[in-house]
Amino acid sequence: MTHPPAFAEIAENLSFLDDWEDRYKYIIELGQALPPLAEAEKNAATRVNGCVSQVWLVSERAGDLLNYRGESDALIVRGLAAILIALYSGRPAREIADTNAIAVFDELGLREHLSTQRSNGLVAMVGRIRAEARSLVA
Repeated sequence: MTHPPAFAEIAENLSFLDDWEDRYKYIIELGQALPPLAEAEKNAATRVNGCVSQVWLVSERAGDLLNYRGESDALIVRGLAAILIALYSGRPAREIADTNAIAVFDELGLREHLSTQRSNGLVAMVGRIRAEARSLVA
């Protein structure tokens, strides 16, 4: 399964960064580039449970495709959300349900330097996105 161009660009950029500090800075920059959610969108329905930091994910349907927007109060988590948004947005629910972002993050070496709490938050975001997609294809 091929990845969307936005995610492929992120993966390529990460492949050029050998130093974890440089990768960390790049992930933060990705998060800073996310447009903020409206305050009304930051609610219990969009909040991701299982994250220590505050994380909100908003999904929107465009025909058969799903698009995501998100925000977090933690810089690195916001960057991780940006990567997930690039990976999952613009895809049909079936592809989203079948795409294991955790495995993709492991292939890119992105989880090995995350704290346990951040890694758990990433798993919670992925679980939320994939569960929603699975409910749409059921």
